[in-house]
Amino acid sequence: MNRTGYKPNILAIGGGTGLSTMLRGLKAYTPNVTAVVTVADDGGGSGMLRDELKMPPPGDIRNCILALSETEPIMERLLQYRFRAGRLEGQNFGNLFLAAMTEIYDGDFVTAVKNVSDVLKVTGTVLPVTDMDVELTAVLKNGTTVVGESAIGKSVSRFGSPIERITLRSKDGRPARLLPDIKDKIKAADIITLGPGSLYTSVLSTLGAEGFYEELKAARAPIVYINNIMSQPGETDGYTAFDHVKAILDHTCPGFIDYCIVNLRTINTPLLKKYAEKDSEAVLLDEKRFEGSGIKLVKRDIVGLINNRYIRHDPEALADAIIDIANKEHREASSVSDEGVVLYRPQRRKR
Repeated sequence: MNRTGYKPNILAIGGGTGLSTMLRGLKAYTPNVTAVVTVADDGGGSGMLRDELKMPPPGDIRNCILALSETEPIMERLLQYRFRAGRLEGQNFGNLFLAAMTEIYDGDFVTAVKNVSDVLKVTGTVLPVTDMDVELTAVLKNGTTVVGESAIGKSVSRFGSPIERITLRSKDGRPARLLPDIKDKIKAADIITLGPGSLYTSVLSTLGAEGFYEELKAARAPIVYINNIMSQPGETDGYTAFDHVKAILDHTCPGFIDYCIVNLRTINTPLLKKYAEKDSEAVLLDEKRFEGSGIKLVKRDIVGLINNRYIRHDPEALADAIIDIANKEHREASSVSDEGVVLYRPQRRKR
């Protein structure tokens, strides 16, 4: 636990299993966590609900709500339950719950998310990055344009060309409007995290909302990128740790990232063979490329094995690393007055 008693405001950006895994660790340290979640998913059960009900995809939102909730284990099992037969085969009950709440509130997905969070006693806040019906577009280095989150990784493999640029737009071509509530959360944040999760379809897809990265760039809080442990087939084949960072800087600006948390532990498990069969491998740390970047490298043993089936970030170890950064920043930004009162003096980062 956080021995200093300091409970930082953390703004966590991304999606997929990586973000929800990290949130489970962070909520043990501070109740002041806001998750800003991608809504670019267009595959599986979420994609089906999105197409049929014209609502944002609920899957990543659902996982983040559950990660920060204080609900009973049986309720979590219910909300994670996936139907096994019939017309609902493959559909998740929690997604249907969010869909029903959205219809109750006349299509207002943001209000539905807030009310579901209240029902499940969420510690913190979960927000979709935008309330618009959006789609993710990738331009490959060979000039090919790919539309749709679920098609991007497959197209990279099909055309043999890596991703050059990711953009997020509404389906009628307008920029994806950043949810207004997020601006206040940025101003209040002590630490801003990116990831972990799919580099292009979770992290950069979220940063693609209009004006988001500019708001983050102007924030007083340091930005911490959590590097992935394994490469993502089709998205980051052969990417090193710095390749992940470079992709974010290419989509934002130099100096955007202040810290990068990377895995220090050598992964030694038979699971690597199964990952290799799916063209996924451990992300290598190319430490020398970080030199001169201005990014502070935080090397930790953050690998966790889930049910001996998946290689993931260990939520507690990752939370420890993030809170250590928060405490360090807090100490450096504080001074003691003549009366012995600790005063917090935020310092704007130089860009």
